[in-house]
Amino acid sequence: MKDWINKLKNRYASCKEQAAMWFKKLKMDKWIRRVDRYIIVKFLGTYFFAIALIISIAVVFDINEHIDKFINNKAPVEAIIFDYYLNFIPYFSNLFSPLFVFIAVIFFTSKLAENSEIIAMMSTGMSFKRLLRPYMISAAIIALMTYGLGAYVIPKGQVKLLDFENRYKGKKSQQYVRNVQLEVDSGVIAYIERYENYNKTGYRFSLDKFIDKKLVSHLTARRITYDTTSVHKWKIRDYMIREMDGMRETITTGSQMDSIIAMEPQDFLIARGQQQTMTSAELSEYISKQKKRGFANIKEFEIEYHQRIAMSFAAFILTVIGVSLSSRKVKGGIGLYLGIGLALSFSYILFQTVSATFAINGNTLPIVAVWIPNILYTFIAIYLYRKAPK
Repeated sequence: MKDWINKLKNRYASCKEQAAMWFKKLKMDKWIRRVDRYIIVKFLGTYFFAIALIISIAVVFDINEHIDKFINNKAPVEAIIFDYYLNFIPYFSNLFSPLFVFIAVIFFTSKLAENSEIIAMMSTGMSFKRLLRPYMISAAIIALMTYGLGAYVIPKGQVKLLDFENRYKGKKSQQYVRNVQLEVDSGVIAYIERYENYNKTGYRFSLDKFIDKKLVSHLTARRITYDTTSVHKWKIRDYMIREMDGMRETITTGSQMDSIIAMEPQDFLIARGQQQTMTSAELSEYISKQKKRGFANIKEFEIEYHQRIAMSFAAFILTVIGVSLSSRKVKGGIGLYLGIGLALSFSYILFQTVSATFAINGNTLPIVAVWIPNILYTFIAIYLYRKAPK
């Protein structure tokens, strides 16, 4: 009797495990069915094929344009391949990701519509909203990949890419900056009229210290030189210090002294493309630090930070537009939809560039300027979604 009960218990446990497995399978099939996997594979396959095709053409044109500079500057083949093109390809692939998303969606969805596959799907009772599910899953994969590359992977490669360009393509890095003013400590304001990077020297330097909004110390110097052997160490030459204590004033002069000042050349000497070499975490920390210091020239860094997030969300918006445009079967093939898709994707990239320029040269907030194209194209996506065949 005891053996029979144990056997029954084992049979019950086995049936329970099998039922749980089937339930899990049914639940997964409810969300990702065979048709979903078919669309996801088609979407991502076309997306990566478009990247490979267009970037290959871009690499060929870039080689043709810069081959003379590579030869004249004696660039090693290893540096050209590993330092330049292996970082060039991910950067431009990520930069033009909206274009590749649009091309992929328009191309293979038009093919599905032309072959009456979408009609067959809808004839089974599938709604247009349900049809969008695998597209949104694919867009989510692309969005996560785009953000991960832009926020953490590509910035590391941009360091090597920019160094290669400065060395072998003749692009000059920023060597000087004028009228630098920033808060280096609480109530301590530094000013440099001109800083030259080649000798790490700033000219006409001043350092003001305030307590309760009252000036208590004013240092002026003819020159200030950064000591590269130590962090925050500066050599101050030909200086004069005025210390105020109520109505009393003490003046001290000297030819040279070493001082620790919480600033470094990279805090105010912004190199070309410097924001592209920082991860999103580093960008956020840098922006916060510079704002506290009162440094105003950080709009490009703010745009880069917000643009990485906005570009990721663009995958969803442009996917909805592409599916809504190309899901209807029409005479004449995919040429019309492909042309419209290319026009819309290029206009999106152009609009994003123009709005970023407004933020840099105007008074538009960086986060607003970066998200304006997404907001505008969201309305276009909603309109086309409502007009799509149901």
